[in-house]
Amino acid sequence: MDIMEVSVFVVYLLFMLGIGVFFFIKTKKNGSEKTYFLGGRQMGPWVSALSAGASDMSAWVLMGLPTSIYAVGLGKIWIPVGLAIGYTISWIAEAPRLRRFSIVANDSITIPQYLTNRFLSKSKILQILCAVVFLAAYTVYSASSLKACGTLFHIVIGIDAQTAMYLAALIIVSYTFLGGFSAVCWTDFFQGMLIFAGMLIAPVFAAITLNPDTVTDVTTVNPDYWNVFTNPQDIISGLAWGLGYFGMPHIIIRFMSIRSQKDMKKSAAIGITWTAFIVIFAAVIGVIGLMYLGFNEEIAGKSTVFIEMVRKIFPGVMSGVLLSAVLAASMSTADSQLLSASSSFASDVYKPVFRKNKASDKEMQWVGRFVVLAVAIIALIIASSPDSGSIMDLVENAWGLFGAAIGPSIILSLFWKRFNIAGAVAGIAGGALVDIGWLILFKTDAAVIYNTGIYEILPGFAAGMIFAVVVTLITKKPSAEVEELYDKAVAYTDEDAAKLPKPEKA
Repeated sequence: MDIMEVSVFVVYLLFMLGIGVFFFIKTKKNGSEKTYFLGGRQMGPWVSALSAGASDMSAWVLMGLPTSIYAVGLGKIWIPVGLAIGYTISWIAEAPRLRRFSIVANDSITIPQYLTNRFLSKSKILQILCAVVFLAAYTVYSASSLKACGTLFHIVIGIDAQTAMYLAALIIVSYTFLGGFSAVCWTDFFQGMLIFAGMLIAPVFAAITLNPDTVTDVTTVNPDYWNVFTNPQDIISGLAWGLGYFGMPHIIIRFMSIRSQKDMKKSAAIGITWTAFIVIFAAVIGVIGLMYLGFNEEIAGKSTVFIEMVRKIFPGVMSGVLLSAVLAASMSTADSQLLSASSSFASDVYKPVFRKNKASDKEMQWVGRFVVLAVAIIALIIASSPDSGSIMDLVENAWGLFGAAIGPSIILSLFWKRFNIAGAVAGIAGGALVDIGWLILFKTDAAVIYNTGIYEILPGFAAGMIFAVVVTLITKKPSAEVEELYDKAVAYTDEDAAKLPKPEKA
């Protein structure tokens, strides 16, 4: 155990907690449900963009992906390519419309609430259906982040991995519990910068210090190392990862929180640039790591190429700072997932179903906080299980469910005037069922029928889109009021905000 590394970790964690305490005090003085769950729609372009990116790039980008390329080769490059394409399209096409539509649709503060208000529906079926999907997927997703924290603490500090997971969960839950959306966004902002620095500095210094006499020739490890076209299933599945962005609640909710349409363009430029850099350097870390460290089965098995490279190059203080980037990647995703699950249950199930819209802002904040705690506990149980799978397996399962279930209905709600609530319900339910069914029957090594090697998000997303379109076309068209809402949202500008009806009071 390096005392300097541990000291840096402690300072970093205290800083994250300090942000949570600051926003708890601020929210307590002048807070509301929208403030806790959406930051009052006052997020600037830098905070919004880096928060969206950091909440997306969990530990897989510093542990899972670089190690995959380290061990297998550039055939794994299609995942970051798909993510970069999907993220770019979501910022350019989806983000501006989602912000406008969510404001016009009764100032919605969650994705399920937006979908319900988009159709001026009194039924809560969409909110409840989405909440079920969110709670299931976010619990699994959060488990992957907690598992990554446990691995990192075990390697750096030497404490038991399970104990480390409990410690990480305590820190993450504390600042999310206290400060809500603003605390999550600001911690993600700082964590996003740290991830950026870590992924730039480590491979550059490793490349500079490479010894020509000892550098590993990657073709001796794998003759096809440089071949990006080794496996058609990897290409198809890798590109399909990009579909997840259209329905990833903890990412697209950042679009709704941006201060103005003017800031949206700047946020998009920052967010797209940041993400492109991150996925490119994830691949670079894998390649440079193999050249610098040589191939090692233990490194490949534990997904620690970045960690080993940093600890070998830098002294304690610097390695502590750079390894905090792995911690940042894990925490920035976990906090966003916990808050999104919390906001979905509190605003979309508890308030309309159990309290009949009579809950106060203070009550909603506390319900949200306790849901954060409950989801974290269940995620810890999953992460602690020896049968839970790898960090990448957990992320892949949750990512696929979100993309297949939520993505098609979000896209159609923003771009198809004829789309109706029956189609949205069919799309969400159909996409989720096909995604889960494909995973069980056709994806894993233990597939019931046959392992196709095709990521379940692709058939799930296609099925969700087909179900949504077909059911919409065979059911009644939206009312004139719903079509009018669509037209208002398309034409909305920030100057129109004062003309819109105020949201209904709780």
